[in-house]
Amino acid sequence: MTELASSSTAIAAAPTHTGTVLLEVRNVAKRFGLREVLTNLSLQIASGEFLTLLGESGSGKTTLLRLVAGFEQPTSGEIWMSGERLDTLPPYKRRVNTVFQHYALFPHLSVADNVAYGLRVTGAPPAEIPPRVKAALELVKMQEYAATRPSKLSGGQQQRVAVARALVNRPQLLLLDEPLSALDANLRKQMQSELKSLQRELGITFLFVTHDQEEAMALSDRIALLRNGSLEQVASPREIYVHPATSYTAQFVGQTNLLRAAIREGIAAAGNLNWPVTLPDGPALFSLRPDAIRLASQAAATPYAARFRARIRQQIFSGATEQLEIETGGQLLRVRIPARGPLSGEHEFFFEPTDAIPVRERA
Repeated sequence: MTELASSSTAIAAAPTHTGTVLLEVRNVAKRFGLREVLTNLSLQIASGEFLTLLGESGSGKTTLLRLVAGFEQPTSGEIWMSGERLDTLPPYKRRVNTVFQHYALFPHLSVADNVAYGLRVTGAPPAEIPPRVKAALELVKMQEYAATRPSKLSGGQQQRVAVARALVNRPQLLLLDEPLSALDANLRKQMQSELKSLQRELGITFLFVTHDQEEAMALSDRIALLRNGSLEQVASPREIYVHPATSYTAQFVGQTNLLRAAIREGIAAAGNLNWPVTLPDGPALFSLRPDAIRLASQAAATPYAARFRARIRQQIFSGATEQLEIETGGQLLRVRIPARGPLSGEHEFFFEPTDAIPVRERA
């Protein structure tokens, strides 16, 4: 299995793919004037992997994508692909294509001509262009729209054409810069599923940028969470949710309750919450997901569970679940339980010790 190279401060998980390393970012930094956007960042991406760069605005995710594409140059560090130096090559010599947030389709060209444009620019033999365009449109199920102008297409159809245009040049790596953000919510969900299926079918490595943590969780083999130009954590969606390494990760990927506890003789105490731990004495910080807190009347607890009584402060109906804000000993906690109807007053809750995950303040 390929090992992940990460900055010294990031928590990293190895790629889930057994293929060779396709892309390697080595100690890359990027400055714009005096502003440092990326700091000594290192990352490996396996062949055939779907890796998402996740982060808030200004975290450096789009800058990293542009460095790989060749639209920007690193201030320091190197980028390698398939064992060859990439950052010294001009963009047109890189086997990398980009799908942008705004698809930039030529309005005066048909779908087929939009897809063929890149082949003509790179000097592909004229006889090769029609069959390659046809094959690319078939991959994204847009062959029947070959003669259509982009203005006649829906947002989802335009997105598929943009993907076909990127694929027709047979890239080793496809870069996607928030390509679904312009779509409405329902179409966005549909396109997430189609994009993931397409990536699996093609076997091409995808490097995907988004600020939407739910989208990252749905699509990715691994997530690289960036914060202020550094990697905060790199792991599978399940690992990054269940075992966040830092308080920032726990709060950015999903919701959480951060519990500041004091550990003494194998017991963690946070307010009137107490649970057994196998950690040394001293202060500690824990992440406790809202769905890890259960209503005692709805579920059975183990003998080691942390039991406590709390008053219902707020209840929000969310379809299959209820979101609660509860208060215990002056401490507010967020809880998510299966829908069960209105609640009021005090109730008994519990969580299992293994659900309280130790985290650091930051990577």
